[in-house]
Amino acid sequence: MSGHVIGRVGASQWVLLLRKLFEHFMQNALEQMKATCMNPRSRSKLKAARSCLGQLVLAGSIALPYGLAAARENSPALEIARQLNQAFVEVAEAVSPAVVVIEVSHASDYFDADEDNPLLEMIPPEFRKEFHERLEKRRSERKENPDGPPRRRPIADSRGSGVVLRKDGYILTNSHVVEGAEEIRVRFKDGRRYAATVRGVDPQSDIAVIKIDADDLVTARMGDSSKARVGEFTIAIGAPFDLDYSVTFGHVSAKGRTHVVPSFGNSLGAAMDQDFIQTDASINPGNSGGPLVNIDSEVIGINTLIRGLNTGIGFAVPINLAKSVADHLISEGKFKRAWLGVSVMPFKDYAELRGLLKGVEDGVVVDRIDPRGPAFKSELKQADVITAVEGIKVTDAQELRSAVRSKELGSMLTLDVIRESKPLKIKVQSEEWPEETLAISVGMRKAAGERSSQILGLTVHVVTKELAKKFGIEPADGVVVIKVEEDSPAAERGLRDGDIISAVNHKAVTTPKQFREAVKDAGSKGVILKVISAAGGVSEVKILKDQGE
Repeated sequence: MSGHVIGRVGASQWVLLLRKLFEHFMQNALEQMKATCMNPRSRSKLKAARSCLGQLVLAGSIALPYGLAAARENSPALEIARQLNQAFVEVAEAVSPAVVVIEVSHASDYFDADEDNPLLEMIPPEFRKEFHERLEKRRSERKENPDGPPRRRPIADSRGSGVVLRKDGYILTNSHVVEGAEEIRVRFKDGRRYAATVRGVDPQSDIAVIKIDADDLVTARMGDSSKARVGEFTIAIGAPFDLDYSVTFGHVSAKGRTHVVPSFGNSLGAAMDQDFIQTDASINPGNSGGPLVNIDSEVIGINTLIRGLNTGIGFAVPINLAKSVADHLISEGKFKRAWLGVSVMPFKDYAELRGLLKGVEDGVVVDRIDPRGPAFKSELKQADVITAVEGIKVTDAQELRSAVRSKELGSMLTLDVIRESKPLKIKVQSEEWPEETLAISVGMRKAAGERSSQILGLTVHVVTKELAKKFGIEPADGVVVIKVEEDSPAAERGLRDGDIISAVNHKAVTTPKQFREAVKDAGSKGVILKVISAAGGVSEVKILKDQGE
């Protein structure tokens, strides 16, 4: 048979054709063997046996390769693997046209970079040393000559990902991707580029919507994150480390993850709206804002956070929450979130209450009630156990927050409450979450806690405009105290939220990392802190490390 004919025959047809030829050959061989081996007039039985054996070996040597090929071609296991392989390829091909690379330019100079950024640890030591030297030199020049040359025009200094939500140019991403942006440019896989503007951001969910002047775009199919199951396949698409349209796959590791972003200061209930999907699909810097997709090419989450690099632990905002927030951002420019104004703890964490309260299996214990919140105007009291909101059971702060958020803002909510073993129905009219409680969460996502430090009973953070506004202080060089633990050495020495620590043992500190290192360098000795008090005035405070750390 000619090569031309073979080239037009499919692989499976070719195997069938070889099989038929083999069967025909074997049939002829058997007939010849029968005629030779069974011939009574054969001159030599030994010669006949050798002839039969030779024909069997020849037939076997021809049959074995084609038999193995046929078996391998028809292996059920291989066929399943091929189908799965094709499924991943089809998901990447279907979703990638709706994924964008977002390039963001900031007005700040390159040399204003946060030196406590964990990504700087990836720079080789010899280059990192040079970077810090140039950074300090530039800062000194700025202090000596604040009216010097203006900063250079914004340049693209950060990158993220996004997914097309609507064909008329609305794109879903993370708020930390576009935070503080002077210019935003969007690039599609086919090379098209557009300038973008921010339509709205919601810091609590870390969701943002940007808009480009385009129409008839390919949109991503939105799934239902509530139906996502632990263990199912996930595919992440984005631009990690400037490697555009990288596709990684893994599984849904867990759902409903909370306490991923630490609670800072006195923000009640941790201002971040945390209900993350955890995945082991590889997510790295640059994936933020990109889609987490299921095997049906449906977006089930927006990739947002990582727990360290190369750890296989990433987090995505569930698409049901992201889509709800995005719809409000598109229509109103902001997401108005309802709140009660309470700080709660899971009932299961209060072992001392289990024996005191009868009939309580689960719920949340009211730890604190904010005087500014609607709950303060209701009959709700501290130590009450909330078991449900409008019939929706709640077992932790996130479930309480989600239940309140799911109802219309301003609606009267009925809380199922247990007080001293007695069931109660308490009415609370929800109100909009006040802006001042949101400031603490702005800017926290990028480092996911790396920009804060806790030591000596103090939690400190880099000084930001948002924190200065929150505590009513003037920004200054140093680290700001955002929380003081009760009965800690710092509390005993009178430190409080809003104080700025500018030096440790007469060594200037401007980042939590420098603060940590300075305290550790003191060894077992006490430390002297130079404190700019939130109430006004500068003083030196000595704290003995052996008083507790």
